[in-house]
Amino acid sequence: MDLLIVSGLSGAGKSVAMNALEDIGFFCIDNIPAGLLPSIMAFSKAGDNQLKRVALSMDVRGCRSKEEIEQGLEQLDQQGISYEILFLDAPDDVLMRRYSETRRRHPISIAEGISTREAFAKERQILQPLKERANYTINTALLSTAQNKERVCDLFLKNGGAKSAMRLNILSFGFKFGIPPEADLVLDVRCLPNPFYVPELKHKTGLDQEVVDFVMGHPEAQELLRRYENFLDYALPLYVKEGKSQLTIAVGCTGGKHRSITFARKIAEFCEEKGYQPSIQHRDSAR
Repeated sequence: MDLLIVSGLSGAGKSVAMNALEDIGFFCIDNIPAGLLPSIMAFSKAGDNQLKRVALSMDVRGCRSKEEIEQGLEQLDQQGISYEILFLDAPDDVLMRRYSETRRRHPISIAEGISTREAFAKERQILQPLKERANYTINTALLSTAQNKERVCDLFLKNGGAKSAMRLNILSFGFKFGIPPEADLVLDVRCLPNPFYVPELKHKTGLDQEVVDFVMGHPEAQELLRRYENFLDYALPLYVKEGKSQLTIAVGCTGGKHRSITFARKIAEFCEEKGYQPSIQHRDSAR
């Protein structure tokens, strides 16, 4: 089992990091007290609960002293449990500005009635053992939320980074049955010659090679596919850059059986070539 402990200053982006880790397949548990580390690990490895990748968030909400943290980490070491630590940090002035913008109060400030700046100083002291042992440290001062997510994905999803973290779904459909409500992008291929009117192709679908050959045998289909591919080649990295966790591209023709399926398959192949990991569904193929 891969264990990752995520920590850092309040306001430095731990929630963004945990969301990104969940998107790439980690089982995430937030706000773990240091004293519960051994128990959590025992649960994670027991019976049907065996987990492959676990991310635990530890911060001052559940850890009130650096001694608690040191003791918890020592228990993991004594049990021979290997782990890595990701620590997110930012200068106090940046964290102060973020708290001011969100109008939230620091958890230590709430609990002890001290100023936010004093709370940050105490927080740094408490989290010192985690920072000193950190395998990865990210300074989020100059990072947007999307950039922070991308950095985390690049660290822990080696095969594709943030590009693979975005769940990409290609969906074929028929306009006469309605546009899929989950669609982020809708590509229309009703402008192409329709195999439905060819008797020997009418009852086949875009999953059959004869239909694919008919649709793609027209120059206008090849040109339309090229233009859609150029659009996606430009747009998909922008969605990744903005931290989009899932994107559905819906490809529609009249009935959803011939042209849309053909193009959906071609677009999925193109996306795979570009390093994405698309899933593909044909909503109306059986209608």
